[in-house]
Amino acid sequence: MNTLSARAQSIILVLISVALFALISLIAKLLGGEQFGPGVHPLQISAARFIIAFLAITASLSFLPISLKNIPWGLHLKRGISGWSGVSCLFAAAIAIPLADANAVSFLSVIVAMALAVPLLGEKVGPKRWSAALLAFLGVLVIIRPGTTAFHPMALVALMAALFIGFEIIFIKQLSGREPTLRILFINNLIGAVISMVVLTFVWIQPTWQQWIGLSLIGVLMIGVQVTNVMALRLGDASFIAPFWYATPIFAALYDYLAFRHVISGWSSLGVLMIVTGGLIIAYRENASKSEKI
Repeated sequence: MNTLSARAQSIILVLISVALFALISLIAKLLGGEQFGPGVHPLQISAARFIIAFLAITASLSFLPISLKNIPWGLHLKRGISGWSGVSCLFAAAIAIPLADANAVSFLSVIVAMALAVPLLGEKVGPKRWSAALLAFLGVLVIIRPGTTAFHPMALVALMAALFIGFEIIFIKQLSGREPTLRILFINNLIGAVISMVVLTFVWIQPTWQQWIGLSLIGVLMIGVQVTNVMALRLGDASFIAPFWYATPIFAALYDYLAFRHVISGWSSLGVLMIVTGGLIIAYRENASKSEKI
């Protein structure tokens, strides 16, 4: 019996990861609505994501211990704060606007990271990648349509999510060359959990039993996202699997339809296509530039 190749397995794992991530945004939307009681605040939802993930990773340290010596806390703090802010903004946007739109706009983070890599990491970006970035940004404008009756102010929160996640990508790049993966995950979720515990004192509401289940699922599913991503990266190069991350808005649109019978509009479809195309071009050009250096 033939087994799947490593690349095929990496594609399947990435698709599972993005399907889970889109499902998390759906659960956040349900929790923020009033289907199961008074809406849960987005910051309380993001708290569940970080606190449960932190507890799970802490439990794993009994099997996979890590060293806590010589930790670059400044860099970890910048990554942790930007990551917590990005997730919180994404949850807030997902509650208010269509899931596909919120997820697609947040993918502008790839463009933000590319732009920030020039001054912060000293990377060079050619005209083709800048053109792709412009295409993706125009795609965002097509989705949010500022100045029209279709514009929703919470779309700007999705843009803020993209900005914060873009910074997080830069900090992850800086950490990945000097820090072990498990320590990065542990400290990131520790920082997110600490911030969440402070914020919870201002936004806490007593969840219903259905909301408790949803909050718990968000934490558990986020662990699944991280695990499947790590497994996929072990089996396939990041440049190879990166394009499949852009399937997230597709899963989000499907979940939005199944849960709310919301059909993605023609304008949103066009905007998502432009963002995905721009992202794929950037991923291809980055892969090509790395190949030329080898």
